[in-house]
Amino acid sequence: MALFHFHVTQIKRSVGQSAVASAAYRAGEKLHSEYYGEDSDYTKKGGVICSEILLPSHAPPEYSGRETLWNAVEKAERGKNAQLAYSFDIALQNELSLDENVALARQFLSEQFVSRGMIVDFAIHQPEKDGIANPHFHVMCPIRPLKENGKWNAKQHRVYLTDENGLPIFDDAGHQKFNAVPTTDWGTPETLDAWRKAWADLCNAKFAEKNLDCRIDYRSYEAQGVDLIPTVHEGPAVREMEKRGIRTDKGDHNRLIRQINAALKDLKSKLKALATWIADLKAELSKPSEPTVYDLLNIALQRRNEGAWSFIAKSKNLQSASKHVAYLQQHGINTVSDLEAHIRDVSAQSEPVKTKLDGIRSKLKEIDDLLKAGERYGKLKPVFDEYSKKHFKKAKDSYYAEHEKELKAFYAVRRKLADYLDDNGIFHAGKLEKRRDTLKAEFDRIDRENAPLKEQIATLNAIRKAITQVQTDSSKNRSSDSIFEPQDAQKEPRYEQPQPKKKHEFEI
Repeated sequence: MALFHFHVTQIKRSVGQSAVASAAYRAGEKLHSEYYGEDSDYTKKGGVICSEILLPSHAPPEYSGRETLWNAVEKAERGKNAQLAYSFDIALQNELSLDENVALARQFLSEQFVSRGMIVDFAIHQPEKDGIANPHFHVMCPIRPLKENGKWNAKQHRVYLTDENGLPIFDDAGHQKFNAVPTTDWGTPETLDAWRKAWADLCNAKFAEKNLDCRIDYRSYEAQGVDLIPTVHEGPAVREMEKRGIRTDKGDHNRLIRQINAALKDLKSKLKALATWIADLKAELSKPSEPTVYDLLNIALQRRNEGAWSFIAKSKNLQSASKHVAYLQQHGINTVSDLEAHIRDVSAQSEPVKTKLDGIRSKLKEIDDLLKAGERYGKLKPVFDEYSKKHFKKAKDSYYAEHEKELKAFYAVRRKLADYLDDNGIFHAGKLEKRRDTLKAEFDRIDRENAPLKEQIATLNAIRKAITQVQTDSSKNRSSDSIFEPQDAQKEPRYEQPQPKKKHEFEI
């Protein structure tokens, strides 16, 4: 059965990988790493059918030697966390002969990689054990490109930013801002997608040439519009172990995915029946009477699903709606008026919490401002100390003129910290930091104690948002007054953590 598997990763020093060792493993050779001063011997590794290095025209001829090539790559990359090479794992096709697969791989790499100036080191693997058909090839390409003169080029370059007048833009430290732009497009999602398509097109053209019915699709299930979860590639070793009755993590993972896919198909049929029920309910809601909150939530569910093409998204919409219905039933809420009254009650409960947290947040901001001022004070004080050492007016005036900006900034920050400096003019951050930790602990305690209230408010906000959207859409076609009016903005409680990303914010 034809299959598509096209996986790419990076070989990185940051995770303890070596380009020389990786190349030796894929080619089944013994190579010496000059960077680590050690040999990697994989000459006893089976299943390597052939290996080859393809060079662009401007590459040094000596790079056709595997050990020379990858030691040169290791030498060019000096960083301890350097990204060394792209590593591809691509499945060959059982429907084609070994010679046809090798020719197809070489054609693909020449047309798609070498033509872009990439160096290609590839090896064809064929499992040795009988009964396992998993031909594939591994590809390694240096991430750093070559210049036309054969020397290694930079991976990226700086593009400095300017404003609308063409003037440079600087950061707080006085450095001009820039964007780091890759030298090549080899690492972009668009390029990877193009490579995946090109490989699938080559294989499918070969299938057509041989009058074979099979075809492969490079697109994901999601892109194909298939509401299923893809299984993971198991590989020959895993398949052999599963065949012998040995359970593996990948095997268990794929079994679970197949069970989930079966459940998704069953749920899809149930959702179809639910859609029919919602359509009937919509007709009932067209009657001129105040709809119940359950009616409005069902309309909201239908409209969300109309804009959701993913089956998984529709399933999540249904789960969310079920949660909201359960909450309304638990609190005896049937009409929009009931919901408005309930929201006012919860809002009243949240107001004291908001007041406490706002107070703590204000104090935390004050402390953070003082600590930042303390850092600034520490950086500027040496300038002031040097200025204080000048005893002669001419020297003092000259130094002031040279450092006027720093000295004025120092006087300003010293005034701000007047109550926090000791007799020697030293700023001690310890007490403020301790106070900040105490306030943060207090904030977290209040946050934990009010977790049920936050959860309740989050549910109410979601219900209110869904119903308000239905009401807004309906009002476009009606001249009657709104059935649901938002609460006074000044009475809306907000529950925030004192971080830039306010994960616990709520409003009613």
